[in-house]
Amino acid sequence: MKSYLLLTIAIFYGMVVHAQDSVKSSFWHPDPPHYKAKQAIEAESLFPMFFTGGYHAAVGFRYDKFRVRVSVINGGTYNAEPAGLKNQKEDFKRFYKTSPGIFLGYNIWKNLELYTFLEMHTFAIEQKSTGIRQDIRSNDFGGGISYQFFFGKYLYLQPGLHLYLRGDKTRDFNGAPYTIPNADVAPVIRIGYRLWEKQ
Repeated sequence: MKSYLLLTIAIFYGMVVHAQDSVKSSFWHPDPPHYKAKQAIEAESLFPMFFTGGYHAAVGFRYDKFRVRVSVINGGTYNAEPAGLKNQKEDFKRFYKTSPGIFLGYNIWKNLELYTFLEMHTFAIEQKSTGIRQDIRSNDFGGGISYQFFFGKYLYLQPGLHLYLRGDKTRDFNGAPYTIPNADVAPVIRIGYRLWEKQ
């Protein structure tokens, strides 16, 4: 988890420092820059979820500097428990079941996006010692920051960092209580494709 976080931060930092309109090559710097689009439709995926047997898909609409995005996620075997700021990762695992979300973002500088979100998660909580699972439903809200880096005209990568916040939820596993963390901090990296844009 720590190496994944450091790698994401390093990629994110490198992309911001070498912002698109400072790069001279036409491959890296389409003209005009994508952040100047007045409207756009994009499809994207948090593709690491496919490596754990899950999936993620999202569709977004950009209007000037604002972007609205809807998504659905299923984490497969990805264990989200280590992302919690106060977790019980030694005794339990936490998996994303199929869950929808909505995001509202704003481009604060070029392709650097600041956003807020609401995700209606269903988590499967597994006690490691017994394999017993129970579900917890949680309306997670929070914020994120990410940078949309284009490779040519349509394809992009968007690494970022999310802060998830939620209320208290507890489940009892034969006398061993599990309490979901009130906050998660998680690096993310999405791959996307701009389907249409209007300058």
